[in-house]
Amino acid sequence: MNRNMTFFGKTVLCIGAHPDDIELGCGALIADIITQTRVVCVTLSDNQKNPLHTNLVAEHYASMSILGVQKEHVILHDFTTRRLKESRQEILEVMIDLNKRFQPEVVLVHTAKDIHQDHQTVTEEALRAYRGTTLLGFDVLRSSYGFFPDFLVEISEHGLETKIKALDAYKTYADKYYFNEDIIRATALRHGALAERPYAEGFDILRIVGQFGNL
Repeated sequence: MNRNMTFFGKTVLCIGAHPDDIELGCGALIADIITQTRVVCVTLSDNQKNPLHTNLVAEHYASMSILGVQKEHVILHDFTTRRLKESRQEILEVMIDLNKRFQPEVVLVHTAKDIHQDHQTVTEEALRAYRGTTLLGFDVLRSSYGFFPDFLVEISEHGLETKIKALDAYKTYADKYYFNEDIIRATALRHGALAERPYAEGFDILRIVGQFGNL
């Protein structure tokens, strides 16, 4: 078996449009790396203008806690769901501020293949805000069409199990098909098969900034 390419960052910044996006897209990776690096998770819309989603904020914090993310590194904004495009300048300024505060080496956002208008805005503004930084796009399944991962990251069985437990904290979304444990496992297995590993999470490459060196 070929050796994995090793990558590392002192800070990994994850940015999602809505509660659940980050966990769905890269929850297992977060669970695997949380003891090795600082992980900062930023969600731009708390979705609290929807009366059916009043429990989402508490569920989001519970989910992040299961992944092991420190509460001070879970940042939740109140931009209006489905209207992020109208606030793109303010969102860009939030991202620039995050770059100054945390100086991430790796930023994880939505795949460029996502058709949700909020997800698109996150990725477009991240490409502007993090011009000199490695930027990878995760898939949340329900709104991406034509996504095929060209950057596969091996995850452990523990990471996968932790991701499933974290998503189970979202009781609001218990009936959503993409929260089904079998689908989450199948996706990890499929990406693992592409990587010739037991399990993996998949990303598209938005930007890679690297330096080759001797070990």
